[in-house]
Amino acid sequence: MKVIDVFACYYEAFATVNDRDRHAAVVKLTATSDAGQITYEYSVSFFPHDDPEDFAISYDACESEVVFRGKGRRTKKRDAEYLGEAVLREHADALAERLQGTIEWDKPLIEPRLG
Repeated sequence: MKVIDVFACYYEAFATVNDRDRHAAVVKLTATSDAGQITYEYSVSFFPHDDPEDFAISYDACESEVVFRGKGRRTKKRDAEYLGEAVLREHADALAERLQGTIEWDKPLIEPRLG
């Protein structure tokens, strides 16, 4: 099984989960392929980020959504379909909303990573 983060970026974000304030979130689009099947999944995970060096992810504040599962393989065309800025933000914002959080899209903490 191959798991590839097609996109990953850390942003300033705000949520309170399990009585703990979270000041950042990692937003990902992940492709998983195995035996002729491909799955694309968005995920958002809020974490404390109490200081500029703190990127320790806490997995108690995470939501994800599979947007495609079927026969095939990873392609640039398929990546682009799910990686469009408006599509990515729409799905990530919906996931953040489930956790009663918000993502500050104009305040990335790192450069986006493309895989």
